[in-house]
Amino acid sequence: MDPNSVKSTLSNLAFGNVMAAAARDYQKELLAEQKPQASSSVNQEVDLDELMDDPELEKLHADRIAALKKEAEKREALKKQGHGEYREITEGDFLGEVTGSEKVICHFYHHEFYRCKIIDKHLKSLAPRHLDTKFIKLDAENAPFFVTKLGVKTLPCVILFRKGIAVDRLVGFQDLGGKDDFTTKALENLLFKKGIISEKKADDDDEDDGYHENRRQTVRASVNSDSDSD
Repeated sequence: MDPNSVKSTLSNLAFGNVMAAAARDYQKELLAEQKPQASSSVNQEVDLDELMDDPELEKLHADRIAALKKEAEKREALKKQGHGEYREITEGDFLGEVTGSEKVICHFYHHEFYRCKIIDKHLKSLAPRHLDTKFIKLDAENAPFFVTKLGVKTLPCVILFRKGIAVDRLVGFQDLGGKDDFTTKALENLLFKKGIISEKKADDDDEDDGYHENRRQTVRASVNSDSDSD
């Protein structure tokens, strides 16, 4: 046998052994890296299982359920008092309505006045979004006693009541730029500054009067669709 051929064969075998060893080492490294990951995953599962039985977590959950229940009961109580909608009342109902809730917005209007209809449109949009405040309207022609008692001279006149006491009022559109094209958001911001409604955190655009009703219909349709699919 040719000595050079033997030498070449031995050299090739040695190189092959080195590559095989390197491959084994690489495989060991991969397994070593995968082990901690698998271990971490197991630990996470164990931690989650422990959390499920954590008494503090159970207490937080129970507190949250209780808070939601209390809020739902409060909303129902307010609705029974006439909150959540923009309603027309009579002069005979007036005292009971304004003294029966902590915060009340009453619009003294005339059915033929265009600007009164503009106020109606915006208050109707705001009423369901500010449940803590009662929104009502009273025909000034049919309420001469309270028109005189409260000094209502210009319509539209929106009087703000707190605990049955008239604390402020909006006369005409003088606080809204003096023009007819103010937005619901502008009126909402003004009422918030006067402290008669709470700040609305949702970033709603009130330019479109049908926007909120359309959105509620979409949500209801989505919920119904989910229920049907179940």
